[in-house]
Amino acid sequence: MTKISLKLFAATLALASGPLFAQAIQVQDAWVRTTVQGQKGTGGFMKITAKEGARLVGVSTPVAGVAEVHEMKMEGDVMRMRAVPVLDLPAGATVELKPGGYHLMLQDLKTALPKDTTVPLTLTFEDAKGVRSTLALKVPVAVTAPGAAPGATPAAAHKH
Repeated sequence: MTKISLKLFAATLALASGPLFAQAIQVQDAWVRTTVQGQKGTGGFMKITAKEGARLVGVSTPVAGVAEVHEMKMEGDVMRMRAVPVLDLPAGATVELKPGGYHLMLQDLKTALPKDTTVPLTLTFEDAKGVRSTLALKVPVAVTAPGAAPGATPAAAHKH
């Protein structure tokens, strides 16, 4: 092989690693909570399983100025929410992003997100070797999780 063909092979391998890696990550039951006109933030929820283990290192969407992974947890008697730069996805384990726990936070919304529409989300993952890959999703907008019991409310899902 010449130098040029080796470079082409390396570039092809680098491009292939993203999509191949993304196939080892499964996202289920994804949804984004509906909003009303003027509301500036909402949450996104899903279950993520990484076959080989990975880390969720980023999220983006054109509908929000800011999209981050957040964690809600009790500190004493106060529920606190904070952004987390990285969410570990242990090999074979399902990590649930849900109300009251880890979730996606979409802030500075550019428009209302009405029920029965979809939101494009791009998740960025990193494997154990530091190789990054993205996964593009179209996520339904809903009042409650898909398959939730009739009458379930977002407040009930937060358990407070």
